Amino acid sequence: MRVFRRRSAGATDGTAQDSPGAQSPDGPADAKQPRPAEAAKGRPTPKRSEAERGRRQPITGSRAAPAPRTPEDKTKAKAERSRKYEAMRRGEAWALNPRDRGPVRALARDYVDSKRRVSEYYMYILLILVVAVFSRNKAIQTYISPMILVLVFIIIIDAQLIRRSLRKLVAERLPGESTRGLTMYAVFRALQIRRFRMPAPRVQPGAKI
Repeated sequence: MRVFRRRSAGATDGTAQDSPGAQSPDGPADAKQPRPAEAAKGRPTPKRSEAERGRRQPITGSRAAPAPRTPEDKTKAKAERSRKYEAMRRGEAWALNPRDRGPVRALARDYVDSKRRVSEYYMYILLILVVAVFSRNKAIQTYISPMILVLVFIIIIDAQLIRRSLRKLVAERLPGESTRGLTMYAVFRALQIRRFRMPAPRVQPGAKI
């Protein structure tokens, strides 16, 4: 006895409708449907590394290359540097470095330059100590460490005297002006050899300021 099964309304003779996902594993690889992003652009979406590599462009300057300097320009620049250097030595305000500007710093320079201090000979003593370090004389080397300690002690004492005197002088001459960093500025100037100080001293040792 045959049993007949009723066909579905959408089915056709001899074929069965396959669902979109029920594709044969033996089918061709290019039968795979493209993703929506690929279909919209008409090409595969590039990898992130490829996209970043494409965005990296060499930096090209928009400014034109500077024109070569002529001998006249070099001569003018050299003359301008010399003029500024001489003005700085004289202490003219327009040529000074920012750390040297202001009436307080000028007063500190005059105060330091008006006195002879042991710290002024610090560089000479330091040079002698450096030479003594490389000496093979044991008698000399035994005195190097004590001399260094004495030199450091003298510099500390001198710095304290400069600090106290400068604060008193600024309070008298320039009341209300800031003295921040003034002690270090004056101490470093006192440690320099007098002829190499910049701006150059405008008062002689022993002069009243």
